[in-house]
Amino acid sequence: MDLTPYIDTLRRELAVAAEAGGDEARELAERLIAPLESATRLTLLNVISAAMDEITRELAPGSVDVRLRGLDPDFVVTLPPSDAEAAQAAPPVEPLRAPVPAEGEEGAAARVNLRLPAHLKARAEEAAGREGLSVNAWLVRAVSAAVDGGAGPRTPEKSQAVGHSLKGWVR
Repeated sequence: MDLTPYIDTLRRELAVAAEAGGDEARELAERLIAPLESATRLTLLNVISAAMDEITRELAPGSVDVRLRGLDPDFVVTLPPSDAEAAQAAPPVEPLRAPVPAEGEEGAAARVNLRLPAHLKARAEEAAGREGLSVNAWLVRAVSAAVDGGAGPRTPEKSQAVGHSLKGWVR
């Protein structure tokens, strides 16, 4: 998506508004146009990213991602799987459960930039889609399980219920 026409329109509107203020206002507007271009571009990118987040929430398990190509955003749409594709998908995997935060943890979010190989990103998107989660939510659960999973030795446990048998790992 080329943002230049929108920025040019804003530039023209600023010039028209400055004309009403006389020569001094016009000169000030000319000095402000260059620094305002980068701020305007960044603001537009923030608006587009917020819109894509809302669209992705509505489209789940599909998604819309915004990628920066040079100075302009590019959209990548991942459609939800069709019913036929979902029927052929692997059997459902038990979702990862995020542990309850320990006492005193605030749960404040921190931003992390993560670069994944394209094939791994696609697999993460598929796994998140199978669980009906956003990729971010799925990654948060996966990281939480990985970090907390190594906290101690695991021992196999068997159920004592009559007629039922459970297998698995517990801590």
